[in-house]
Amino acid sequence: MIGLGTLINTAAIIGGGVVGILFKNAIGEKQQDSLNTACGISTLFLGISGAMQGMLQIEEGRLVGINSMLVVLSLALGAVIGEWLDLDSAFERFGEWLKVKTRNSKDPDFVNGFVTASLTVCIGAMAIIGSIRDGLVGDHSILAVKSVLDFIIIAVMSCSMGKGCAFSAIPVFLLEGSMTLLASLLAPLMTDLAMANLSLVGSVLIFCVGLNLLWGKRVRVANFLPALVLAAVAAFLPFSLS
Repeated sequence: MIGLGTLINTAAIIGGGVVGILFKNAIGEKQQDSLNTACGISTLFLGISGAMQGMLQIEEGRLVGINSMLVVLSLALGAVIGEWLDLDSAFERFGEWLKVKTRNSKDPDFVNGFVTASLTVCIGAMAIIGSIRDGLVGDHSILAVKSVLDFIIIAVMSCSMGKGCAFSAIPVFLLEGSMTLLASLLAPLMTDLAMANLSLVGSVLIFCVGLNLLWGKRVRVANFLPALVLAAVAAFLPFSLS
């Protein structure tokens, strides 16, 4: 069944949110703070590990840095475009709208939880590869694996940041669902190099989400999202950005 992967992933995020909220009510404030710190540290290292896979390689027995120019240019140009579009504010406005519509107006952490969780589970190559494979051949295995990871991530985040995290299921459903429907158009563009570039820059953005979890909102991560598109486009340039 085409689209099953998106439904599984959406359900897993909602389930993780429910589990996290139930545990949040059962543990004290200190434990919640520790969980938030653990979530931030874990997110940092998820980003670091993904980025290092794309920025380091072995040549003649030596570890060599690569793709630094790709990262710098993608992030710099992406930030300019993102700031112009003000994507971060758009995310927050949608979060505020959800907060009111879901009758969570008194929850001060709702918007932050929604935005942070949404960025964490939406940024990454698994969502794109999995959605395209689901749309082309009905293979939802990649999204099923992502669902397990997302369930754990959202459960922990909801435990420390509340209900807003569970509503990250909405952007995941819209993103993966649209890519599944457009799979036949997107597949020729998602070459191995394009996916590698996207995964690299996506990992850097996940690292930035971890920074915000640990030290408050210091990076407007949503405003860097155009960098993902630019990183994929760079794969089709007649020269290499290394």
